Amino acid sequence: MKPAPFVYDAPRELDELLALLAREDEDVKVLAGGQSLVPLLNFRLARPDRLVDLNGVASLAFLRVDDGVLRIGALARHADLERSPDVAAGWPLIAEAVRHVGHPQIRARGTVCGSVAHADPAAELPVALCALDARFHVRSARGSRVLTSDELFLGFLTTSLEPDELLVEIEVPAMPDGSGSGFAEHARTHGDFAVGGAAAVVTPGGARLALLGAGPVPARFDGSVEELPDAAVAGLSFTGADAGWRRALLRELARRALERAAA
Repeated sequence: MKPAPFVYDAPRELDELLALLAREDEDVKVLAGGQSLVPLLNFRLARPDRLVDLNGVASLAFLRVDDGVLRIGALARHADLERSPDVAAGWPLIAEAVRHVGHPQIRARGTVCGSVAHADPAAELPVALCALDARFHVRSARGSRVLTSDELFLGFLTTSLEPDELLVEIEVPAMPDGSGSGFAEHARTHGDFAVGGAAAVVTPGGARLALLGAGPVPARFDGSVEELPDAAVAGLSFTGADAGWRRALLRELARRALERAAA
């Protein structure tokens, strides 16, 4: 299959890019890594009038630590997180979760912000970022705003981003002193979409747990290490013949992630 015809733009400056996104007379899509968008284009499930390529905007290509805060730019690749000694040392949950993303070829090209904006409920990094209390910086020609996970993720493949807005940066705060983290996932084969997963952060004051595969958005829970596995799955509403199996799977993954975080 080949994409439907579209106009292609490759801006070099962020303001130029945002001006293109602000065109109200066209359906405009953003291309960064293309790991989600290109298949949709090829199957003609997406038919934009204009495709705006971010890759020439150098100001969006960053992964850095400022005053203990991890900042992930719109053009940072999954592989950048995977290879970063700063991420491994300060945010091991992200380093662990990103290794479950697809295959090396996908991680080499796919962008972190692109994956988050795609809002696939089977994606690993949105769940990890939810557990880490990440903040999401959004820009448009109209201005900027900062969103929490609850404010960003609305449903299956759906976020609160407006058509003219771009997720330009993810801000991840430092983990508290004395805290630990853990990630656990189940997929049918390596690199396949996850059936379920859990990201956990344990601090001296309690624990945070975010579940993958528990619904259309990352599900966040707070409590104690001992109570969270049962408490988190108690309110989940699954239907179908495999409902009990899914609930048991998520309970076990939550237990494993919390045990790793508490170790």
